[in-house]
Amino acid sequence: MGLFSRLGDIIDANLNAMLDRAEDPERLIGLVIQEMEDTLVEVRAEAVRSMARRKELEARYRDVEFELLEWDRKAELAVTKGREDLARGALVAKARLADAADPIRREIQAISDSLAKGADDVARLEAKLADARARQGALLARHRSATARLRLRSQIHDNRLEEALSHYGTLQRDIDLLESEAEVMEMGRQPRGLAAEIDALGDDKVTAELEALKARVAGRANPQG
Repeated sequence: MGLFSRLGDIIDANLNAMLDRAEDPERLIGLVIQEMEDTLVEVRAEAVRSMARRKELEARYRDVEFELLEWDRKAELAVTKGREDLARGALVAKARLADAADPIRREIQAISDSLAKGADDVARLEAKLADARARQGALLARHRSATARLRLRSQIHDNRLEEALSHYGTLQRDIDLLESEAEVMEMGRQPRGLAAEIDALGDDKVTAELEALKARVAGRANPQG
């Protein structure tokens, strides 16, 4: 069963209120659009049938108008010939034919009025359908955005991610510890700088002078040696 019982219900429908009350707005807007599209097809098909009927009636009415002119011509001819009785008979036939043609004329007018109103209804329905499609697009965009946010949040709060980050933190601490141990082991093994090398040279000179001094002292102690 459709959401609407007639075209007027669709045109007068308040989409905002319907969507606000709906448990599943996306599904509802899809159903509304489908019914609008189906109704639009039906309205246009009915308009085609009405136009075809009007053309048929208009053709018949043109034939009647021609016959009315013929009866009028015959009545005039009878008068010119002095046959008032025939003229009267022609005018009676003309009047009967006019009476028979009147329903045709009224039906043509009714169809024309209906088609005019139908054209207005179609325009309003098309506007309503365009609005519904725009709302559907907005709803789908919101749904995709919400789904993406939910997926992102799920990844952020994923235990596997937290575990991986925890392992990374542990590994980083282990690396820091190893680097610190290496630095400690290198302590005291640093290559001597320029000042240290110069000091070392000074030590060698002092040692040499000391040895020379000891040799002189020993020579004085043993002059004959």
